[in-house]
Amino acid sequence: MTSGVSASGEPAQFYWCLRHNRVETEGNACAGVDRLGPYATAQDASHALQQVAEREARLDAEDARWKGETA
Repeated sequence: MTSGVSASGEPAQFYWCLRHNRVETEGNACAGVDRLGPYATAQDASHALQQVAEREARLDAEDARWKGETA
């Protein structure tokens, strides 16, 4: 899958399906509760779980600093 244009002429959007552990497009995407995105490219969508983990680590460190803990 690559970036492109959807059938409606809008930029294609890609999702990471948590249920199937794969990149999906608007045309074959599972229900919203089972996916992350949208992302502009299939490659961005394929890194969704890594992005979530990095964001959670940053937020955990920020929370620790806010509470006066060392992080």
